[in-house]
Amino acid sequence: MTRKLSKAALHAALDESRAHLLALYDGLPAALWQSAPYLKIINPPRWEIGHVAWFAERWCLRRRDGGFAHSRFLHDPDRWYDSSNVAHEARWTLDLPGLAATRGYLAGVLDACHAALDREVADPYFFQLALYHEDMHCEALHYTLQTLGLAPSSKVRTRRGPPALPPGEELSFPGGETEVGSRRNDAFVFDNEKWAHTVALAPFAIDARPVSNEDYLAFVEDGGYERAEWWSEAGRQWLAETGRRAPRYWRRGARGWERRAFDAWQPLVPDEPVLHVSAYEAEAWCRRAGRRLPTEAEWECAARTFGDAFSPWGHVWQWTASAFAPYAGFAPDAYEDYSQPWFHTHRAVRGGSFATPGRLLDPAFRNFYEPQRDDIFAGFRSARAM
Repeated sequence: MTRKLSKAALHAALDESRAHLLALYDGLPAALWQSAPYLKIINPPRWEIGHVAWFAERWCLRRRDGGFAHSRFLHDPDRWYDSSNVAHEARWTLDLPGLAATRGYLAGVLDACHAALDREVADPYFFQLALYHEDMHCEALHYTLQTLGLAPSSKVRTRRGPPALPPGEELSFPGGETEVGSRRNDAFVFDNEKWAHTVALAPFAIDARPVSNEDYLAFVEDGGYERAEWWSEAGRQWLAETGRRAPRYWRRGARGWERRAFDAWQPLVPDEPVLHVSAYEAEAWCRRAGRRLPTEAEWECAARTFGDAFSPWGHVWQWTASAFAPYAGFAPDAYEDYSQPWFHTHRAVRGGSFATPGRLLDPAFRNFYEPQRDDIFAGFRSARAM
């Protein structure tokens, strides 16, 4: 997989991502545009789409040597949309522009980005950064719809969950050196992927596919949530706080176990990957099975070594055992807050979900969430030492 895009492909991708963003929001109830419920795991919709436009304008249009010019579209949009300086809880009480003005801001910035990209002095890196930022917010909007129990718009070609898993057992790595990270000649690199380096790994085995609903259900029905010995101290505290006795969005219905996919309860499909589990749940399942989560390096090694046998990627994000931390010699890129504020407090996840645009998928791509998050489309693979 590659993030190499020609200028023509970048133009097309910017339009595609924007169409997807607008389609996701098309079916939202009118009340949500005015007053979304406050939750730590979502953003107010009107703030989120304004922030997407602001980010593209800031990095593609306003960037100047040593700073940023004033916006051509809004008076001081930084006071609303600068996520580094506007606290999450404050976003619900801002005097945001109305919906029509926000949509106008989105359209105006996109048109100006297309024009700027065609100039000889344009740096494609920043336009690609804005593209991937918008792609990530499109996935975050899927989380919002799932969290609020809302159906995606009929205009969105979005699955209600990951497809069924192919059969697979274990893949074995005999140990030795492996390369982790992105190389300097790669087309587009996020700062937390810099740079490719060699890691020595002991022999290990890793699942050829993510853990399925059927696999995880056995843990639930064996009293896995009541068996303290399977849980870490942090996991037990999380259980006490949440009261979980099954994955988020699972319930036992009249005809068996069900999972809520956006607005609809559906029978649990045995061979789909389990999702909406926290890192603590993934670790508990692994302990019961006599296994563990893979490290980041093991996951990336398997993805590079085994190719299609280590599949699928774009079904569900996969927790690792690794804290999200910088590689040696890390230095932030121009967007300094992409990675460094989250080091050592978040857990590294790898792969991608059914809601992740394919152009983001890469063996080196590092995503990161706090380990208690179970609202995201996250599951896991298990591993063991050999």
